[in-house]
This record gives sequence, structure tokens and C-alpha cells, in this order.
Amino acid sequence: MGPGFLALPTVAGRTHVLDKGLAPDVVAGVLELTGEHVDVWKFGWGTAYLDHGLDRKLRLLRAHDVISCLGGTLLEIAWAQGRADECLAWAERAGLDAVEVSRGVVEMALDDKRELIKKASQAFTVFAETGRKDPRGALSAGQWREEIAEDLAAGAAWVITEGRESGTVGIYDGSGLPRQDIIDAAVSAAGAERVMFEAPRLAQQAWLINRFGPGVNLANIAPDDLLPLATLRLGLRADTAALSVERRRPPR
Repeated sequence: MGPGFLALPTVAGRTHVLDKGLAPDVVAGVLELTGEHVDVWKFGWGTAYLDHGLDRKLRLLRAHDVISCLGGTLLEIAWAQGRADECLAWAERAGLDAVEVSRGVVEMALDDKRELIKKASQAFTVFAETGRKDPRGALSAGQWREEIAEDLAAGAAWVITEGRESGTVGIYDGSGLPRQDIIDAAVSAAGAERVMFEAPRLAQQAWLINRFGPGVNLANIAPDDLLPLATLRLGLRADTAALSVERRRPPR
């Protein structure tokens, strides 16, 4: 990675990108430049339902070995209308690799979420999201642990912690600061290696890397932030430079 003359941390963490409706040519350019730094590509909210470039984008993602994922809001709305089966069947025909199962928008009991995870896991890798999009419905640390444990038992492969594109709900307070009790609850329930922390802001990404190391899994990353995030993971930016400076200085 790079010219090779620096001693840098080993990075094994997953990076999950949020696509808000990019054109296929833009996706091609992003993957050409930074494809090595992308593991999951999520079609945010209901964009996949309207995206005329979906087929081409899925082909590009397959060519770069990037997991394609349907956003959770679309499946929530389909479930609320009694059309979850149709949504999953369409996603399978389209060629998506994964789906996000969440209950951040509609009122969904934990038992219903568990059944939806079981159903989705028959054809897809399931990313189960915990947390509400409305800050008035914030969950306690105990509720986070309970929901995550049930999601994993139902067949979810990964846990995603809600942060939204704004970075002001879920594992963050209204100003964007991490809620450490909630983050600790998620890690205690699933293990850091199975949690993807939504972290749309630079300060949030840096905090999580400094807390858990460069291998932490980060989600809802904007395509334009892929290279900046890579520099954070490798200690090539002031916010995380301690990862690559003192302890890696060659002896004199």
C-alpha cells in the first residue's frame, strides 16, 4: 500500500460506504481510485428502488469484490405495507448480496425484526441495525444489548450501530459526541469484530480508531471520505498520527 517506505499499522477493519444516489460513472471512478478501501456498498434508504443505474453499479461492485447491500429503510417500509417478501424477492433478482434489517423508522416489535432477519438470511448476508432515527426514541444501553443479542441469534452476520448520515442519533448525542455507554453495550453484546459503527464525521471516525484501533469497522462513510479515512486508519493524519509515529520510529 503506497510507495512502501513507511512502517504503518496493519488494517483489517471493514469500511461500509453510503451511496446516496451516485451515477454509475462516478461509482466506477470511486472504485478505480479507492476500491481497495471498500468492503460494503450500501444503497441508502430507498435509492435502490429508484436507481436506473442499479444494474450497472452492481456489476461494478461485483468486479471489485465489494458487497452490495440494500438500505434498511426500504425494507422497513415494505414490511409496514405487508410487502417484505416482495422486497426481498426483488433484491434477490436484482443481484444484491446483502440487506440491512432495521427498525429505526417504523414501529416493529423485536419478535417481528427477528423473524425478518431469519427470512432475509436465507438468501442474503444480513446487517442488523440497532438504534432509532428519531432521538426521542433513544434506547437504553440494556435495550441495545438485548436487541443485538436477539439479532445475532436470529442469523444476522453483522451488527450496525445507528448514527444516520448526520451523526447525531444512536451512538451519538445531538452534538455528535459518542455515547460511550451505548458503544460499550454494543461491543459487549457482539464483540467489536462484528460491529460496524456508523461514523459519518471525521471526529467520530478518529475517536473510534483511537478507541478500538485501526481495525475498527466503520459504516456510512461518504465515497469522498474513503481516502481520508484510509489515512486515519494508517496514522497518516494528525488525529491518529500516534499510530505511526513514536512506536514505529527506527532505532538510531
